[in-house]
Amino acid sequence: MMLFTQVQGLPVITAEEAEPLGRVEGLTIDAHTRSVACVRLSGAPKHAAAIAWNAIEGMGRDAVIVRSRAITDRGHSSFPAHQEVLGRHVLCENGTAHGTVKDIAFDDTTGQVRTLYTALGDISGDRLIGLGSYAVVVRVDSD
Repeated sequence: MMLFTQVQGLPVITAEEAEPLGRVEGLTIDAHTRSVACVRLSGAPKHAAAIAWNAIEGMGRDAVIVRSRAITDRGHSSFPAHQEVLGRHVLCENGTAHGTVKDIAFDDTTGQVRTLYTALGDISGDRLIGLGSYAVVVRVDSD
């Protein structure tokens, strides 16, 4: 498990060429799959500004490893629109406010969102419904 805040700013390096590609600027979540769709980079050429999650070889405290530079040269029109989630309001589907997102825990192997940490408590990642420019929307807790 890793947190979004732990990954931000990490260098991204290719495994095959041992070449730096940039730094992690953010992670884009696909709300439909409730998982990380891609890693967004800063300091990278425009064509390599986002890397698909399935191109990630490994992720640790010191760096993110990508298979090869060639993997970054593919088109990325299939990525969901990037919505910044840290600091966003959290709304339940019934409109009830649930604070703001402080951090997100995700599985560093699968990219699956596990927990949204909010100002008013933790929310299981499987409750995620949608992401927008104003808020993260989650299902009402059935407990």
